Amino acid sequence: MSKTVWAIVIVIVVVAVGGWASRGKAVDLVADEAIRKFQSASCEQLKAQQDEPPTLIKKVALSLLRDDEKVRVAFIDKIAAPVLNKMIECGMAP
Repeated sequence: MSKTVWAIVIVIVVVAVGGWASRGKAVDLVADEAIRKFQSASCEQLKAQQDEPPTLIKKVALSLLRDDEKVRVAFIDKIAAPVLNKMIECGMAP
């Protein structure tokens, strides 16, 4: 998935989080997209992206995750296993 599409998805979800009664839906959308990104990317692509500076959209999303513990826990609970598995396969995890 291109960075532009990924960025648009994050912006839409971050904006929608404030308006949705259930933050679970927003967390699920963002987490599902993050999982798809990791599963569809090659190890070389993931390693290259790791060295790139975060975009404004990523900074906003990270800020939301830092500021809202419930959102952060729900996000991590959903993405931890698939993302960590891919990182281990790629030699990116200790």
